Order: sequence, then C-alpha cells, then structure tokens
Amino acid sequence: LGTAKAREGDEDKIKNNMTLLYELLDETMDFGYPQITAIEAVRLYITLGTAKAREAEEQDVGQLTSQITGIVDWRREGLRYRKNEVYIDVLESVNLLMGANGNILRNECSGQVVMKTQLSGMPECKFALNDKLNMDREAASGKQSAEDKKRRTVEIDDCTFHRCVRLGKFDSERTITFIPPDGEFELMRYRVSDNIKLPFRLIPAIQEEGKSKVTFNVKVTAQFDPDKSATDVVVKVPVPPNTARTNIKVGAGRAKFEPDQKAIVWRIKRFPGGAEFMLQAEVDLMQTTRAKAWSRPPISFSFNVSMFTSSGVYVRYLRVYDKSGYHANRWVRYITRAGQYQIRI
Repeated sequence: LGTAKAREGDEDKIKNNMTLLYELLDETMDFGYPQITAIEAVRLYITLGTAKAREAEEQDVGQLTSQITGIVDWRREGLRYRKNEVYIDVLESVNLLMGANGNILRNECSGQVVMKTQLSGMPECKFALNDKLNMDREAASGKQSAEDKKRRTVEIDDCTFHRCVRLGKFDSERTITFIPPDGEFELMRYRVSDNIKLPFRLIPAIQEEGKSKVTFNVKVTAQFDPDKSATDVVVKVPVPPNTARTNIKVGAGRAKFEPDQKAIVWRIKRFPGGAEFMLQAEVDLMQTTRAKAWSRPPISFSFNVSMFTSSGVYVRYLRVYDKSGYHANRWVRYITRAGQYQIRI
C-alpha cells in the first residue's frame, strides 16, 4: 500500500512520507488487525502522497461507504469503457536440477495467471484451465466438449487465488468464479510437478587434462516446436578460479570468459525451436601453490519462451457475464522462463 501511494519504497521516500504512513496504518489497521487492504479502496479517501486523489466533493459518499464495508471492496461501481477487453498472461518458471549422470533430481513448474481487465459495470467472470480434476468431473457428467476430450489434462498440485475468487464455488464445483478488480492483478498461482516438458536439453562434457588445461563441450537442444523460439538465452558454464586464458567457439550467439562470474557466459538472442548449438572451449590454467580440487559448480541456464508452457497448462475459457450483455474481447499470452535451471557437471 505504501509503495502504491509513494511509488517508491526506499529510505528517503519513507522519511518524506511519514504522515502518509501513519494515515495508512490508521485506516488499514483496527486494534492491530488488518481491515482494509484493497489499494483502490484506500486510495479513495487518503489524499496524501504523490498519487492524485479525487476531490471529496466529487465522490459519491454512498459508493465509498459501500466499497469500504461491502463484500466487493476491490472494485468500484460505475466503471465504463468504450472497448471491453481482458488480457491474460500465463507466466511459468521451470525449476530443474539435473545430476552429472543425467538423472533428474528436481523438476517442477510454478506458474501465475496475471490479468488486466478493462470491463464496464460489475461483471462476473468464469475462468478455467485444463485442470485434470475439473475436466474429469465434466467428462463424468457428460458436459465435456469434443474438443476438450482430445486435449491434454494437467494435475495441478496446489494453487492460491486472489481474494476476489469465490472459494466456495471452487471447492464444490472446481470453477474459478470472480468479480475482477479494475486494471492489472494476479488471479492465481499454481504448481505442477508431473509430466514437465523441459524446453531445453543440455549435455555437457568436461575433461580435465592434468593441472594445466580443461576442455568443455556443451550441446544445447531446444525441445519445443519449430514455430516457436526462445529469446535472451544465457548459459553460464563455470570454469576453475585459476583460469588464465580461454579459446571459445560457438555455433550461435556470442560467448566470452567473464572473470567476475568465474564462468564462460554464452548469450544467444534468438534460439529457434528444434535447433541444436554447440559450445567448445579450451581453458588454460595458472599454476597454483595450493593443490585444491575444482568443486565443479553446476551450469546455470536462463531463457524466455513465448506461447509455450512446460506444464501443459492452457486457458480453456474466460466467460464474462454482465447485465448489459456486452461482448468482451479476450487476449491470452503464454511465457515460460527459467527459474533455477541447473545441470551438474
């Protein structure tokens, strides 16, 4: 709340906005218990800070009271848009830890659904993913469409929701029903640990030639469809701390030894799906007085892949119901990023 009002949460901002912070604590807390935490509701009647507040004369006192004390304090009434649109981002982070022998030690996918709504009135929305439990229930009741029968289902291990979601309906019907806040918000978070499709496969081969040289051969293969591509791919290959000189050859992108990171950093701006690239490097080592074995830290990986999900999660539908009956345009985007994506060597 303080960040939303003061825009930045550094030390100087806190010192310069002590009055605002005292007022925020006074309005949001009652006898030590949080009461009002919705930013939009607090913004209506706290007039300090850099955020411009509406004049009290222009506010509808009845609407303000209803928003503070009512059940839908995250959205105000009377919103109107010329175009009613909903933007949905499904963002996933893939976590991988692979052993030096190729065995997967840890593999899971954590995701979040971020929405930006520009909807008039007080609409009710119904949202569904290809959750296995929900789709199996629909199949048993005969309500599943022919298209859904052909598609893959995903077992979602656990999920958390924005407080606008009606948890009672989710528990009983497994449907995500909610009245959305205006603007951007995080609808839900989820985690999937089974049947993860890894976007990249990395095969390292490291050979130490005595105490003076180490050779690296790293092969990276994109395991997603050719019509998709990854961007901002960075592979960090650790080298011994006594590295003196490197000779590096790559099949795509650029790679160089960065002493501050104690690694060869290989950067590829665009990595097409199905492609395979190699990094070959010879590392000359300095002689050291202490004969300490190299600990061999894991290779780390970072990337972004658009319109691809490692878990297989996809948006089945988003239905918008409003008493005026308007049509809302829906836009869906999928992005998969690397979380802790590491391969031991």
